[in-house]
Amino acid sequence: MTDKDKDVEVIEEDFAEACEINVSRPNILMVLTEADRFDEHHKTGVWFEEFAIPYLKFIDEGYDVSVATLHGKEALLDPASTNIIDDIKWHKAKEAMKSPQKLSEINCSAFDAVVIPGGHGPLFDLADSEEMGDVLIRFYEEGKLIAAICHGPAALLSAKKADIPLVKGYELTAFTNEEEIEAKKDGLVPFSVEDKLKEAGAKFVKEAPGAVYVVNDRNIITAQNYQSAGAFADAIIEYLSEKV
Repeated sequence: MTDKDKDVEVIEEDFAEACEINVSRPNILMVLTEADRFDEHHKTGVWFEEFAIPYLKFIDEGYDVSVATLHGKEALLDPASTNIIDDIKWHKAKEAMKSPQKLSEINCSAFDAVVIPGGHGPLFDLADSEEMGDVLIRFYEEGKLIAAICHGPAALLSAKKADIPLVKGYELTAFTNEEEIEAKKDGLVPFSVEDKLKEAGAKFVKEAPGAVYVVNDRNIITAQNYQSAGAFADAIIEYLSEKV
């Protein structure tokens, strides 16, 4: 190899390294519920697939993913969703739930999107959380992506700007009244997510119970149920690929 060839090779290597350094990888904040029960006789928590499927897809894309709960406590799983947690491929997601950050200590400016999985837990803590509302308003004002699935959209109820609900005028979906009845949880929930979103001024849309359904309206992506977890994650990835 001549000296000239060596110089060209060094330049190419330096260029490749520079390109690699300058590649922007999206940073995702996933906010999980700490609530783990309806009452003393009925447990709930995070519906695992709604967290694990998006989390692993984001990791596979090379995204940086941080997990937070309101008080930095471990997020617990809805027992009804634990049938998949022993599979080795879910290990990373399960470990990520054990040591979340405290939501109020999160630097929102460091993230490109906030993603809120469901399970019934968000109805009991995130839906009326001032900290959750503050985070959502920050993301909204900075034009960043807000995404929630199943009962996760209940968290969007916490956000108001000048007393106007964040969701007003947005087309959204979430776990439906029909699905709540089929799950036999309609007598346990403190409120209907579908009804509350409508009351807040959202344009609520839905498909049949169990159908895969994702709605993208401006900078808010919502999904109807856990069956939609894969499509939900794909919609977020597609959105960020165009924005980041």
